[in-house]
Amino acid sequence: MEKPSFNQLYGRQIILNEVGENGQNLLQKSNVLIIGCGGLGSAVAVYLAASGVGNIHLVDFDVVSVSNLHRQVFYTLEDVGKPKVFCLKNYIESISPFVKVTEDQVAISKYNIAAFVKDAGIIVDCTDNLHIKYLINDVCVLHHKTLVYGSLHKFDGYVATFNHAIENGKFTANLRDAFPEIPEKLPPTCAEVGTLNTIVGIIALHQVNEVLKIILKKGSLLTNKLFIYNSLYHTTQTIQIQKRFSNDEISSFFAAENYIFKTCEVDVEIKMLNTQEFWDKLKQDNVVVLSFSGNLPHKKYTEKIIQLTYFSFDPFRMPIKPNHEYILICLKGAMSYDAALALVEAHPTLKVYNLENGIESLDDFS
Repeated sequence: MEKPSFNQLYGRQIILNEVGENGQNLLQKSNVLIIGCGGLGSAVAVYLAASGVGNIHLVDFDVVSVSNLHRQVFYTLEDVGKPKVFCLKNYIESISPFVKVTEDQVAISKYNIAAFVKDAGIIVDCTDNLHIKYLINDVCVLHHKTLVYGSLHKFDGYVATFNHAIENGKFTANLRDAFPEIPEKLPPTCAEVGTLNTIVGIIALHQVNEVLKIILKKGSLLTNKLFIYNSLYHTTQTIQIQKRFSNDEISSFFAAENYIFKTCEVDVEIKMLNTQEFWDKLKQDNVVVLSFSGNLPHKKYTEKIIQLTYFSFDPFRMPIKPNHEYILICLKGAMSYDAALALVEAHPTLKVYNLENGIESLDDFS
């Protein structure tokens, strides 16, 4: 078909009093950098383009794989093996003739990120690597850039607007203010962790919503807080964040970090409980269960269970009862084992166990 006019394409949005022609022109003039073009990034890019954000720069090193397609829904089977940034650019150009898309097929690192960040108006973090998330955060602080943060873990999604400029040259809290150090022992991804595609779309749209409100200067933002949504139980949680670190301190972090994940060997061994041992342990009064996957089958022993999110688990700050024994559980047992190692490191005298093969091993137990 013929190229539509600007008003034809964006008319339903322009009619909103909160947008109008002035707002739509603000969107057209805006410049957004999207780092990561997987599940979050591909949806963020398409919805921002469809909204009329005029300049979008895509950065991602990866190519499309078959395993991406269940949640990265703007790629097709014909895209498999092709760079994500190029496929996404082609898709956006097919729906949004008023959007200029540029791209770089490259992995973000400490040594190249400044070149991408310095000219962007807003940076959107859609990566799935915790070290890179801290890198993006730190560079945004040092370059005085607003960062719209998004993260996923199974059924949980996390969204925040970090380092947003406010009055008197001050900025809102950033990732370091919530979680000061990169948790080397608790990377947010492991072999067992999957993602339901709906949480990917939900969190991506929350990120898009933040970007649009920032550009339009409308509504309230997720600043000085971390918004958490669980799609399995349809629950939300908002964690308030206070500004803690100065730019000089962030600069020190940046100088000291290389933002590359290091594996390390741990000498501690965690006692593994089989199904029978697990249920027997729960009969004791001094047992606490830390669950990263919700309740037990048939909602047994709910009074003993503390439900946690893996991403925000901090064993050093967790209130501990020294005379109690702790059993850690997750869906398959791998994630909870990592958390158990961290818990023992923080509290060496604590009795800590892990449920072998996770909650899935309990399904057939009556």
